[in-house]
Amino acid sequence: MPNLGDVFPDFEADTTEGPIKFHDWLGDSWGLLFSHPADFTPVCTTEMGAMAKMKPEFDKRNCKLIGLSCDPVDSHKAWSKDVCDYASCGASLPFPIIADDKRELAVKLGMLDPDEKDKDGMPLTARAVFIVCPHKRLKLSLLYPASTGRNIPELLRVLDSLQLTVDHKVATPANWKDGDDCMVVPSIKPEDEAKMFPKGVKARDVPSGKRYLRFTPQPNK
Repeated sequence: MPNLGDVFPDFEADTTEGPIKFHDWLGDSWGLLFSHPADFTPVCTTEMGAMAKMKPEFDKRNCKLIGLSCDPVDSHKAWSKDVCDYASCGASLPFPIIADDKRELAVKLGMLDPDEKDKDGMPLTARAVFIVCPHKRLKLSLLYPASTGRNIPELLRVLDSLQLTVDHKVATPANWKDGDDCMVVPSIKPEDEAKMFPKGVKARDVPSGKRYLRFTPQPNK
């Protein structure tokens, strides 16, 4: 599995929308690659449907979506009809699904779940999430077991944080959401606060007396 900050592996693959080369497909956009254990499985169906419904929100953030499952393209296309019917999200999924029936990409990206097996006893693909920036570097990775479905609004929240902190010297605290106050990163000196954060900085007093809990309104709002 690539480490945070690494250039995300470029790969060629067949998808439900035809062959792609990942870096070319991504272009100047952010990208979110999310894998699934298998087609025609219950939790995966709910996730695919939820992603389809939330795609306009990812579009607003210049982020492309692409799925992956260890099944061939024909299976993906047939399964997509079930997903769309279940989620009432149109006639077809609004993003491609990668075919990885030989598990080559799942192995390369460290996505196999050894505790979950398919009907033939082969390890299933875990529920991985990779967010890649326009410079093709890995900005976030999450790995859920096959038995646990993902929270799509949380993926949007994380994407908001990543895009904010790329351009501003802030971090986002626990349970932060878009529009909330941010935290000034420790590398910013007190004498530079006014220049860098014209909306103001408030420091929270703590027993240690150290001035490190510094809050500022979200800079890009």
